[in-house]
Amino acid sequence: MNFKLATDNTTDLPLSYIKENNIGLMTLSCLLDGVTYDENNILDSKVFFEKMRNGSMPTTSQVNPDQAKSHFESYIKEGYKEILYLAFSSGLSGTYSSVKVAAEEIMEEHPDVKIEVIDTLCAAMGEGLLVYLAVEEMKRGKSFQEVVEFVKETIPHVIHVFTVDDLNHLHRGGRVSKATAVIGTLANIKPILRVDDEGHLVSLTKTRGRKKSLMTLVNLMEEYMGSYKDKNGIFMINHGDCEEDARFLADAITNRLGIEECMINPLGAVIGSHTGPGLIALFFLGDAR
Repeated sequence: MNFKLATDNTTDLPLSYIKENNIGLMTLSCLLDGVTYDENNILDSKVFFEKMRNGSMPTTSQVNPDQAKSHFESYIKEGYKEILYLAFSSGLSGTYSSVKVAAEEIMEEHPDVKIEVIDTLCAAMGEGLLVYLAVEEMKRGKSFQEVVEFVKETIPHVIHVFTVDDLNHLHRGGRVSKATAVIGTLANIKPILRVDDEGHLVSLTKTRGRKKSLMTLVNLMEEYMGSYKDKNGIFMINHGDCEEDARFLADAITNRLGIEECMINPLGAVIGSHTGPGLIALFFLGDAR
């Protein structure tokens, strides 16, 4: 490929896919029980969520400009003169700003290098779906600028809908009040949330019971796809150590909507720190977020 595609570990794509497609990956780190986890010390997803279930409280750190600059320099050493970076939503992290600063410095130092940093306004495998689609465009032989334009045009159509099993983690992240978390947990309330046009998490609706919350995600996908139904060759699902529920959701979507290709992957520690175990997130293309 004639240019370098790079992104953040918050895409939560399988590492095998990242390596297979030579995608550059910058890592937002996670501090858990006094240990920092990053690209040099990867935390197993099951271990991470088990620690959270047992009361561990992780914190996360964004990519800093020096880290981003080091990555860009390594891509240049590989021979790339054009670099496209798809960044984690600026509505959820300062990583986009850090990478943008680094890109400007690199281009001043290397006038023959062009770096395009795009705020995807996406998270988890919503960001991952955008990366996947960009890779597919690259495989079709599209130019750097053509892929840049494709990504920008596609961002408003990447739909994120998700549900969590435990409201207390959303309370800790400031998404719901303590009273809502306590009452909702007692009443078995399962909130349905989405990522809006500005890349922020917002509440959409709520249901009672896990299975009903999963079927609500299917209903929302059927509703939100609109004119993009035929453009959904693949959909993606992240899960917070609840693969059986993810498989149930995937099968329900295939049975109702006929879309057979699905990528399922555990949620990483960065997003998982704020949602806790039990999250099920669904990503696809639709008319509008």
